[in-house]
Amino acid sequence: MKKKNYEQTFKDRIVQLHLEEGRTISSLNKEYQLGSGTINNWLKAYHKACLENPKKAEEKDTYAEIHRLRKELEEMEKENRFLKKAAAFFAKEID
Repeated sequence: MKKKNYEQTFKDRIVQLHLEEGRTISSLNKEYQLGSGTINNWLKAYHKACLENPKKAEEKDTYAEIHRLRKELEEMEKENRFLKKAAAFFAKEID
């Protein structure tokens, strides 16, 4: 099987989608029609680059922080929807 060469910007974007947005490797494989170990290899290379390059390590930390904040925002929005429903329920009970 011939190994396909991908541009570095494409690899970086896939790694970013995984680290920042929390996309699963399998969903990225399906969406971009990549081989099963391709993204894993790119992630290993990225982690190795982070150990060697402080700028890459800072970028990785930024991705992790963005991912954490997105999850936190999603949780807050879920709680907000629940509280709105609870308030509407109790408002009906008072009437």
